[in-house]
Amino acid sequence: MLTSRAAILALVVCVIALSLAYPLREYVMQRAQISQLQDDQARMEANVAELREREEALSEDSYVEREARTRLHYRYPDETAYIVIRPETEGDTSVDPSEPTDPWFTELWRSVEEADRPEPDDGL
Repeated sequence: MLTSRAAILALVVCVIALSLAYPLREYVMQRAQISQLQDDQARMEANVAELREREEALSEDSYVEREARTRLHYRYPDETAYIVIRPETEGDTSVDPSEPTDPWFTELWRSVEEADRPEPDDGL
């Protein structure tokens, strides 16, 4: 049936397999970690490139002036700015009843006061 040589050979193969299992698992885990770090590095390099482009754009006076005019509505002292109100928004003064009319902190304080009030005893 099973000779002693076959048993020793099977035992040696099992020992070799067990001794290789841990390093192989570590190798696979390290490869996955390396892959993740390479993805992180590529994403960070793309972010750095985008920030460098933004820095170059912000160093140009024309870009800064255009952004100040469009986003911040800045004008030169000798210029006159006009605000145009569209007719369709002028007549639309209805208030949505679902929107609160008070600031958020007033609503918050009101809810704190309501929670602090003792509830009336219903006789239960």
